[in-house]
Amino acid sequence: MSNVIVAQSGGPTVAINASLVGVLAGARKCSEYDKVYGSVHGIEGVFEENFLDLTDVYTENSPEENMIFSTPSSYLGSCRYKLPHFNDDPETYKKLFNIFDKYDVGAFFYIGGNDSMDTIMKLAEYGKQIGSTIRFGGVPKTVDNDLMDTDHTPGFGSAAKFIATTMLEIAHDTSVYQADTVTIVEIMGRDAGWLTASAALARNSYSSLPQLIYLPEVAFDKDEFIGSIKEILKKTNNILVAISEGIHDADGNYLSASSKAEDKFGHAQLSGTGKVLESLVKAELGIKCRSIELSLPQRCAAHISSLTDLREAAELGEKAVEFAAQGNTGYMSSIIRKPGADYSCEIGMADLTKVANQEKKIPREWINEAGNDVTSELIDYLKPLIQGETNVKWENGLPVYKEIKHLTES
Repeated sequence: MSNVIVAQSGGPTVAINASLVGVLAGARKCSEYDKVYGSVHGIEGVFEENFLDLTDVYTENSPEENMIFSTPSSYLGSCRYKLPHFNDDPETYKKLFNIFDKYDVGAFFYIGGNDSMDTIMKLAEYGKQIGSTIRFGGVPKTVDNDLMDTDHTPGFGSAAKFIATTMLEIAHDTSVYQADTVTIVEIMGRDAGWLTASAALARNSYSSLPQLIYLPEVAFDKDEFIGSIKEILKKTNNILVAISEGIHDADGNYLSASSKAEDKFGHAQLSGTGKVLESLVKAELGIKCRSIELSLPQRCAAHISSLTDLREAAELGEKAVEFAAQGNTGYMSSIIRKPGADYSCEIGMADLTKVANQEKKIPREWINEAGNDVTSELIDYLKPLIQGETNVKWENGLPVYKEIKHLTES
């Protein structure tokens, strides 16, 4: 029997720990694997041999494991490490595989988004090149819902539920005044607008707010924006607008006030888009306007998480182990939505060459012709993903989550 290493990478979410629980469950059920090591801080933890032995601590249906299931963020910590290609830096791969051999690793699972899947793809390719028997599997995770070859990604459903709930509560807040007001809510989404689109779920029988939704899939037109607000003001004094942080003009220029900064992967660091439009509304219309940037709270609001999201995350983790035990490598477990009016799905296996370094955007036909709202087809796609509530334990008025001393104490 060989051992397993599991790690988490990229931005934290509500569901990433449910995927970890799934990997643990898969390893328990599989006779091929013995110990399960959790790498602290992603692939960087492998280099440092910073491992938690999860084998005996978290057993099936134990209070510890159940608590991890509903705890937000990355229990094992995270990183944003870009693994170079083995042709450019073979020594890095030699070091990693020596460590894998040292711990008798038979499978490595990485729970993460696009960059994490790139890491798994490179490790699998190198492993094949040197004849290694280690299997490498990816488990999808990202609130952005922008991974290819999966219907949706764990973390997104819970984030969408938080956004829809928050938008509904903002709608109640802003509806009490008689004066003309515009409230702009900036939501995560650099190049894909899935999270912002979920604001439409806040609409109900008595409220049509938000009336406007702007996504990065369609070029943003300032004249259209001001014109739409003017038209809505003829009917109501209260306007709520949802915008993606990554909206841009026809030339591809971000509206963000800080779009020139980049992270180590070359991704634009966006912030302040709402403030830019707030200033525009005040200058053009001279009415009260506020902007709200949801920022980090979108990712880890476990108190309002989607049970569907967490259950599917665990299933993806468990299936990833099963696929490895069957001899597969260089894959990502994925969600396949079944056709029909009633929502159901199954877990499949995606080829990482079709996932890594690619991005899934909202189809143009799911956005209205004016580019300032979404269609009923997109709402139908989103609704099933936010269903169900988790059984979070509460104490002294606050949710109780699994402690993370191994991340906070040096």
